[in-house]
Amino acid sequence: MNNYKLLPALISILQTLNLTESSKRLGVTQSAMSKTLHQLREDFHDKLIVREANQFILTPKGEKLKELLPVLMQQLDDLYAPTLMEPSRCKRKFIFASSDYVAQAILPSIVSKMEMDAPDVSVEYKLWHKDNLNKFAEQHVDLVATIADAVPDNLYGKMMAEDQLVVVLRKTHAKSYRPITVNDYIAARHILISGGGDKNSPVDHTLAMMNLNRRIFAIVPFFQAAIELLLKTDTLLTIPLHIAADFAQRYDLQIKKLPIDIKKQQYYLLWHAKNHQDSEHKWFRDICFPLIKTHLESTIEHGMTLIHTRK
Repeated sequence: MNNYKLLPALISILQTLNLTESSKRLGVTQSAMSKTLHQLREDFHDKLIVREANQFILTPKGEKLKELLPVLMQQLDDLYAPTLMEPSRCKRKFIFASSDYVAQAILPSIVSKMEMDAPDVSVEYKLWHKDNLNKFAEQHVDLVATIADAVPDNLYGKMMAEDQLVVVLRKTHAKSYRPITVNDYIAARHILISGGGDKNSPVDHTLAMMNLNRRIFAIVPFFQAAIELLLKTDTLLTIPLHIAADFAQRYDLQIKKLPIDIKKQQYYLLWHAKNHQDSEHKWFRDICFPLIKTHLESTIEHGMTLIHTRK
């Protein structure tokens, strides 16, 4: 068979045994249908239908094709049709990567929504560092929520929000009730967070351009650990506003403007191009994106009120 486009016509001819009726079904002339039948007979090396008295009957080859072709054509159509996602039948494990803050603050809402729709789906969470962005395919992750300056060509992504860095300190800190100057910032002791993202290099790069550097008091891997240290020491912590605002609702913290100019950081949800058309993957990211975006927007909005009212 050299021309698969003729198969719908063949199916119609085998089913109707009438060229006039088949031509009407397919919207072509009877002459065109006769030429199609002639071509089909050559392709299959068989008459397919033969005249007997005033009607056509099928040859054995025609009988076999009449039985098999509709099934085969449906299978071909299924190959082209997008796969439908049935959450209740999905048993896939999705791998999500971001900071430990996202795991603590947003992941519970994600898995709660997933459990409602797809009880057999599971999640593995990995800490992410933005330096992995250019070797995404090697990380074996489905989705990443991260800071990014640009999206590499092999990835797809949606920007969720822009956020600024702020300074956080405990309320009993000597500097808690007045704006922090550059000199205050340089003289203070700082806590750094090493895991799950790069929030601090823009700060240190800007300070270096000013021939300044800050004093590092402690480096810890997690946001919660940094907050616990902050509450017990006269130190400063530089983190995104949305995270600062979230912790400020639960702990006695003050949020101050960063005394140096740093451009806002852009937060993206990213995935590899190979997964873009995958229906299960789309279902997963359609759950994650609005939950993360809403959390970012609401905490950033709340954080802006804390910066302006707590001096």
